[in-house]
Amino acid sequence: MQLLLAPMEGLLDFALRDTLTRVNAEGAFEPSVTGPHPSGIDRCVSEFIRITDTLLPPRSFIRTMPELLTGGRTLAGVPVRGQLLGSDPTLLAENAARLAELGSHGVDLNFGCPANVVNRHGGGSALLQEPELIHRIVAAVRRAVPADVPVSAKMRLGYTDDRQAEDNALAIEAAGASEIVVHARTKVHGYRPPAYWERIADLRGVVKLPLVANGEIWTVDDALRAQAASGCTSLMLGRGMVADPGLALAIRAASGHAEKFIKNVPFKQYGIAEAAIQKDMLTEFVPEGRPGSACAFTSMLAGSQPPAVPWPDMRPLMQSFWALVERRVERRHRAGRLKQWLNLLRRRYPEAQAAFDALRTTLSAWLQQQP
Repeated sequence: MQLLLAPMEGLLDFALRDTLTRVNAEGAFEPSVTGPHPSGIDRCVSEFIRITDTLLPPRSFIRTMPELLTGGRTLAGVPVRGQLLGSDPTLLAENAARLAELGSHGVDLNFGCPANVVNRHGGGSALLQEPELIHRIVAAVRRAVPADVPVSAKMRLGYTDDRQAEDNALAIEAAGASEIVVHARTKVHGYRPPAYWERIADLRGVVKLPLVANGEIWTVDDALRAQAASGCTSLMLGRGMVADPGLALAIRAASGHAEKFIKNVPFKQYGIAEAAIQKDMLTEFVPEGRPGSACAFTSMLAGSQPPAVPWPDMRPLMQSFWALVERRVERRHRAGRLKQWLNLLRRRYPEAQAAFDALRTTLSAWLQQQP
């Protein structure tokens, strides 16, 4: 199983990538260490770098993906794959070659952005109406970068409907991509629930390359249902991870990888005996002396139980996030960035509501107060 951190223009940028991959990570993570990163995230994807009519200079890539200055990894050690958005195969290929030279851990191609301003110029999900062009784009990029540099793509099910989903997936595969992330909605669906994970299972029936399920994964229960409906073990997490920074850890625990995370996830908060987890790998356990099941456990995680990262542990993460925002974001936009995050955190943390309200009056005082 792989858990990827999604690109989200205007929300999940360098500052949040850095912060969310700091969860549970103490000190520098050695890339040579086997097993998942302590945060639970295997790989991040940058927000898109728009390619229009020129070969971009290195500073343009670094502006969106500062991790290029640190070996293509977040400061906590998670690899980042740069994402390109555009519609010209030649230009995308040239810029992909430069991105690879700069040290990106692969090149991702955006065939999913639903923004009208992007679609009007033939980019993002608008390309899903032209499978042949998608094929030419992926093939050109694949030829332009070294053989050991992965080329992946992120797509939606379609533009106005999902009738060309299989054609687009086949076009990406035939062009030489190594992986497809499928956001299980169309452009017209936008971000409205539900996500149609079962359509990803249909795509798995026609393509052989790995597929990653994405869309509407807010809880452990959502993750397990997405895996079951799509047939994909690998998932891409977006707003759900922003709202619950411990979500990746909880998903791994519930998916049968608890032995690697027993020291990291506060299972005692859920009334689960640690010895039972070690013995039965979450297939059976005894919460508070009562018989249970992994399904019941995941319902607990997804429901009213505390999140895997307690609120007091969120404070240093938010202070780290704020330090990055202060360095990289214009002063007039800084408070808005923190409010964006707090707005999503309110889904899992009642305390985030008080923080959100306090932010309206005094930002500095709230950040400095002691728990």
